[in-house]
Amino acid sequence: MKKTIITVVGRDTVGIIARVCTYLAENKINILDISQTIVQGYFNMMMIVDMDNAGKKFDDISADLDKMGEEIGVMIKCQREDIFDKMHRI
Repeated sequence: MKKTIITVVGRDTVGIIARVCTYLAENKINILDISQTIVQGYFNMMMIVDMDNAGKKFDDISADLDKMGEEIGVMIKCQREDIFDKMHRI
């Protein structure tokens, strides 16, 4: 399984989750776990997804989500699970 960590951070607005989840579904990316909070008007979401059946390459998906984030006023980042784990072991 190719797990990826997706984080979304920014000012809360209507439709953030819908836009991200629709994109993932259209590209056959399965959401394994999701957590989201809103603190004083700031939206924060972390997702663990399975990209085994993704219709695009990791770099293309990451670029698409980055562009989507710019469009809706949030920052969206993708990290492969193994890299994420190594970065947070320190």
